[in-house]
Amino acid sequence: MAAVGLLPLTRALVDIGTAVDRRFETMLAVPGDARARLYQCMRHAAIGGGKRLRPLLVVATADLFGVERECAERAATAIEAIHVYSLIHDDLPAMDDDDLRRGKPTAHKAFDEATAILAGDSLHALAFEWLADPATHADPFVRAELVLEVARAAGPGGMAGGQAMDLAAERMPFDLPAVTRLQQLKTGALIGVSVEAGAILGRVPPEGRTGLRGYAHDLGLAFQIADDLLDAEGDEAAVGKALRKDADAGKATFLSLLGPERAHAQCELLAAQAVEHLRSYGTEADLLRALAHYVVERDR
Repeated sequence: MAAVGLLPLTRALVDIGTAVDRRFETMLAVPGDARARLYQCMRHAAIGGGKRLRPLLVVATADLFGVERECAERAATAIEAIHVYSLIHDDLPAMDDDDLRRGKPTAHKAFDEATAILAGDSLHALAFEWLADPATHADPFVRAELVLEVARAAGPGGMAGGQAMDLAAERMPFDLPAVTRLQQLKTGALIGVSVEAGAILGRVPPEGRTGLRGYAHDLGLAFQIADDLLDAEGDEAAVGKALRKDADAGKATFLSLLGPERAHAQCELLAAQAVEHLRSYGTEADLLRALAHYVVERDR
């Protein structure tokens, strides 16, 4: 474990979870009109549960550059809104058809499919509204870059494109490069922009983000390999969602292509590489280092 240690990391995850929940509570206040059910669905999906890995990456990176916590938390909550929207849509019958998410019924099960679709659409739109708000950062150029990079990470060149590849994997065989590309888009893009957002808030130019990008790249792949291992070896009650669906569907994963031993080894290697990308930083990056180990060792 990195120098931050387990307890400070656990505390940081709890703190960011509390902060994000508090902001969702405020931003998703239920109106006294016919939209109430829509807001209740958004709150059901967004508040409580989840690892809050992406928001913590935003805040931990922003802290490297002295960004005000208010700005960092607003950007972090916006990126988490993108993540939650993707989960709502991924769980729909037309996609992964899941009944359980974060230990509770998925949005379309707790409400209905139409409301779940609209809840996902609304969280997607609200994320960009929050990023573009002057309260997130006084500099309009910073806000514009945040919007641009998050849009790239969420769209066909990122998360949505990865989900399209994931659906295609049910119909055709994927080799290791194809699975790697799929996961770089579906999972890695949003993890990457979470790290990048902290640097953007800190006005770090693109050429100054090379190490952070390398860190995010390796972290994203390690996260997904660990996810595949959890899917095969984890406990559904602890994970909070149905497991072993990819294997049952015959989809290629890192685990099916590498085997358990190589998958574990590759996961550890990627986490070590992620930490190495932070070598130019001192103890101020210890939380990011601890997060690299956390994604490998987590049980949910």
